[in-house]
Amino acid sequence: MTAIDWKPDIVEGCQQHTFDLGADPDGEGTVTAVLVRRGTDAQTSAPAPARGAVLYVHGFADYFFQTALADFFAARGLSFYALDLRKCGRARLPGQTPHHISDLALYDQELDLALDAVTQEHPGLPVHLVAHSTGGLILPLWLHRRRETGRTAPVAGLVLNSPWFDLQGSSVQRGPVTQLLRLLAKATPLRTVPIPPSAVYGDTLHSSRGGEWDFDLDLKPLAGFPVTVGWLNAVRRGHARLHRGLDVGVSSLVLRSDRTHFSRRRTELSDRADLILDVAQIARWAGCLGGETTVVPVTGARHDVFLSLPEARARAYDALDAWLRRDTERA
Repeated sequence: MTAIDWKPDIVEGCQQHTFDLGADPDGEGTVTAVLVRRGTDAQTSAPAPARGAVLYVHGFADYFFQTALADFFAARGLSFYALDLRKCGRARLPGQTPHHISDLALYDQELDLALDAVTQEHPGLPVHLVAHSTGGLILPLWLHRRRETGRTAPVAGLVLNSPWFDLQGSSVQRGPVTQLLRLLAKATPLRTVPIPPSAVYGDTLHSSRGGEWDFDLDLKPLAGFPVTVGWLNAVRRGHARLHRGLDVGVSSLVLRSDRTHFSRRRTELSDRADLILDVAQIARWAGCLGGETTVVPVTGARHDVFLSLPEARARAYDALDAWLRRDTERA
């Protein structure tokens, strides 16, 4: 077992532990990942009593700061942990390309370490996994690989918040783009994909733009980070594997907005729709997770349904609460 050394985190009321992952297979020095826990006394290393635990994984251009989500689980007796993946959020080291990775399977290293750490603190208790956006693609792929090698416990359920299940745009557009990415990723993996930046989604969230949330703009810029061809190629390979069908081995809840609104300017719909992903694609591919899957469209939700306006946010939490109760009863 890895010895866990908890230290104060950048988010008040949280603690963090850094995993040293060794040399970066993508050639950007050494890499680390950071595990964060919420809901314990900052002066002690003892975990809070619990009937289970939650491990959360963020999306692209994101990191864990959603303390209300952590408190929701804590109120239900579930200790909350979040993982900042390599080159993301707290884990990105100087000189590294934000979020760049050539294969999503490389994340298995820190995901295994994080799950082992959670299990170490809560032996014998079930662990629910929660992920947002790109994290919602990464976790099912990881769970499928674990199941293929006979490792399922202690994971008891999977909650995906607007998971990224396909590339936006028509199939006519997606095919040529994917083929081009394969070629460019071999030659120039750090080349930037020419996507014009947009801060509309970030503006709806951040307190400096009238939103409710205060987060570190160095770790989560309003317009996101540049996208590399190597990273996007890794995502497209992940999409292709998902589309062939997975078996995550547990029941799943998929939460999404009821509408998509792609716009490069802020409108009255910007606060009440998914500005990032096509929700029809989420609905289409949710059945590829395997096992029992519940899909809940949340009326008026943003891309991160738990950062929606209060009314939609309450609907998202109600759906999550109801599913957790049913999932506990099934167990």
